[in-house]
Amino acid sequence: MPQALVTGATSGIGRAIALALRDAGHRVVAFGRDPAALAALAAEGLHPVRVEMTDREALRRAVAGLAPDVLVNNAGMVPPLAHFCDTDEDAIDRAIALNLSSVLALTRMVAPGMRDRGRGHIFFTGSVAGHAPFVNMAVYCATKAAIGGFAQALRLELAPFGPRVTEIVAGRVETTLYEDILSPAERAAMYAGNTAVQPPDVAAMVLAVLALPPNVDVARFDILPLNPASVSGATMQER
Repeated sequence: MPQALVTGATSGIGRAIALALRDAGHRVVAFGRDPAALAALAAEGLHPVRVEMTDREALRRAVAGLAPDVLVNNAGMVPPLAHFCDTDEDAIDRAIALNLSSVLALTRMVAPGMRDRGRGHIFFTGSVAGHAPFVNMAVYCATKAAIGGFAQALRLELAPFGPRVTEIVAGRVETTLYEDILSPAERAAMYAGNTAVQPPDVAAMVLAVLALPPNVDVARFDILPLNPASVSGATMQER
């Protein structure tokens, strides 16, 4: 049975991808922090692991003994929306640690095994904010732009050995990601008309990419809502 490792698997895009991979026949190891959500995943037949992604040694222990065929680097956060000059320095450090540093660390732990085995697929949950500027989101844009650049360079490095790499560029997906930084009214406006991308839509695209012949790679796929939504005067299409 192929093995998949999904980070940030307790909600939203990560949970949808983890369940879709289970349904596709993978043994899914699900990384997360919420004990109740992890217990729910266990009841769904997944193998939950509680881990703090920014704790390098804890991450190393969690990965020990795993040899995933699929790695989905999904865990991430959005710092509070603010002008960069007013952004709290701790918030900057947290965003870089979770959105970028932990992703590189985990990939470094997993990718060598894929290279040695001559197969595997690494996905990165990026964002349209990594490819276009958004007001009051400079730090988030920076971390996602870095992920985009890393994913494409890694793809070129691994291609001669067999493993594939894909960046997921998601726009305005209806998740809980903004609960702590947007008001209920702002979230309602962003998701008005039921036009937002849903997490299972992203999961379906992941399965479609995995199903392609091994000689084909998808460098990135953009999955966006048909219509934009305006929140506080700025178009919010980013994950």
